[in-house]
Amino acid sequence: MILKIEVSDGIIAPGFEPEALEILKAKKGGKFIVLKADPSFEFPEREYRMVGGLGFMQKRNDALFDASKLEKVVTTKSSLPDAAKKDLILASIAIKYTQSNSVGYAKDGMMIGVGAGQQSRVDCVKLAGRKVATWWLRFHPKVTGLAFKDTVKRQDRVNARVRYIEGDMEQAEKTAWLKNFDTAPEPLTAEEKNNFLKGLDGVAISSDAFFPFRDSIDHATRLGVKYVAQPGGSVADEEVIGACNAYGMAMAFTDLRLFHH
Repeated sequence: MILKIEVSDGIIAPGFEPEALEILKAKKGGKFIVLKADPSFEFPEREYRMVGGLGFMQKRNDALFDASKLEKVVTTKSSLPDAAKKDLILASIAIKYTQSNSVGYAKDGMMIGVGAGQQSRVDCVKLAGRKVATWWLRFHPKVTGLAFKDTVKRQDRVNARVRYIEGDMEQAEKTAWLKNFDTAPEPLTAEEKNNFLKGLDGVAISSDAFFPFRDSIDHATRLGVKYVAQPGGSVADEEVIGACNAYGMAMAFTDLRLFHH
């Protein structure tokens, strides 16, 4: 029933119960893509890319990311609770399949922000961090208390909440946005957002390659990050470790790069 109301374009699975299949077939006016996967299929060992007539070949990244990759904790804080390990594993698996450079935040078994395809790693951290902030601010009382008209559809409410949080609307956009309400909502101020974000804690972050500078850690702490996973191997490792120690973070070196190009 979750997929019935969520916005998506298709699904791939080894099989479908008849009742579930009927629900999926009805999505998007019958245009929802439903594909049955072969559970016995084995990926080839080599991957190939063609770029401008040139062929590239590499071994497929078949590494399995599990708790064993988190044993090398290099910070003063050495404790990784089971929940944090699960979040770090989830984030690491997610970024394994997103475009490098890639960084992902996770909390309570959910991905809450992914920043991918950036040339600068700290830009990945900031891009994903904006998504994390928006996710957390959706729980602000002013956001949950938005009084929509009964006629406003579910996805339109989601979009309206996000724009309310971001708050950078031009007048034409704001005029259209206000049509979702009978009474104009009070603005969500920068001070209110900053104060609410201080309540975010216990977030995990994973990077598909090493952090080359401490700036990523300096930014991540603003989003409640307390657990970090990264391959390590930078000439600035000690600087990054020092930043984690300053913020009371626990960081594990996985010795595993997860580049995806």
